[in-house]
Amino acid sequence: MYTKSIGLTINDILRNHIQPNASFRKQSVLIQSAAALTMIMFVTGLINGIFSLITFQNKELRQIGCGMYLFASSITTILTITMFTVKFWFVVVTQLYATINLSILRTDCVFIGPVSKLCLYLDGWFNACIAIERTVNVSKGVHFNKQMSKRIARLIITILPIIVMCTIVHEPIHHELFEYTTQKYKLINNNLTMNRTQENHADQSKRSVKESFEYEIEHHVLCIIRYSRTLQTYNTITLFCHLIIPFLANLSSALFIIFGTARQRSAAKQNQTFKVHVLKQMREHKQLLISPFILLTLTIPRLIVSLVSGCVDPSQNPWLYLCAYFVSFTPPMLIFTVFVLPSELYSKTFKESMTQCCICK
Repeated sequence: MYTKSIGLTINDILRNHIQPNASFRKQSVLIQSAAALTMIMFVTGLINGIFSLITFQNKELRQIGCGMYLFASSITTILTITMFTVKFWFVVVTQLYATINLSILRTDCVFIGPVSKLCLYLDGWFNACIAIERTVNVSKGVHFNKQMSKRIARLIITILPIIVMCTIVHEPIHHELFEYTTQKYKLINNNLTMNRTQENHADQSKRSVKESFEYEIEHHVLCIIRYSRTLQTYNTITLFCHLIIPFLANLSSALFIIFGTARQRSAAKQNQTFKVHVLKQMREHKQLLISPFILLTLTIPRLIVSLVSGCVDPSQNPWLYLCAYFVSFTPPMLIFTVFVLPSELYSKTFKESMTQCCICK
């Protein structure tokens, strides 16, 4: 028995369900389903990221900070879904072949895991920056300074990855490889089919099947992170900051835009009440309210999985934990759906860019 940091990883969920030294066809339904879903998410996320990248490569859209944040988010989307796929197959391959060198296993602790988290957190913070940028735009109106917005966006895009990495740098530092062995028993039936066939023709009451057991020793290596109580508290606080603050920024921005615009309209058109203007703005900007709640709903499973105690045995409810893990990686795949498709300007730019690509070919 050993103490592990809070949270469950894909390693914990799949470990007891992968049969070592067996072909992929002989793996459980859970592993095969997870592999299929991983590749579907990879293809979908890659297409989503490429489409977004095609849209925001347009220099006109990047004349303000919002376009630059969306361009950066398109890149992190591709990186996130790529690292998600690499992480899954790394876990599967290393569990299938126990003879893999320890230095290779260590790359999951010091690189794959932290980079996956970095990309995932960056995507959420870029969404928050987009929301704040929209709020400033509405509040400033015609006095909105595009050049200042662009300079601030460049600065934030440069320093944000460094800040986020500093908040999770303790993970690769405090990692260690935990090695252990297990005895796996196998039931061996000698001449089971022949004995049953013969005894069915004779007397079933005299059925006797020779059974014996054999066991084999399996060698396992886990990448674990041991935290002190203080560091574990810090880890929990940073987790909440990375997940909750971007959501609050998106929600606050949506409410400010709706109520702020309604207040301006009611002052200009006093023949309609403030409530009427609010309802109109909610219908007009409903995607601003829907988006943060969708992102929050998809983020909650990640929060739960991240806070689950290390003493929990994920093999008891593998499908539940696996679904929560996969759902937590869906927000980065929605950038094109959430930001490009609802916008007339972005959709038009995407179609024009695709047309230019087809003409060039």
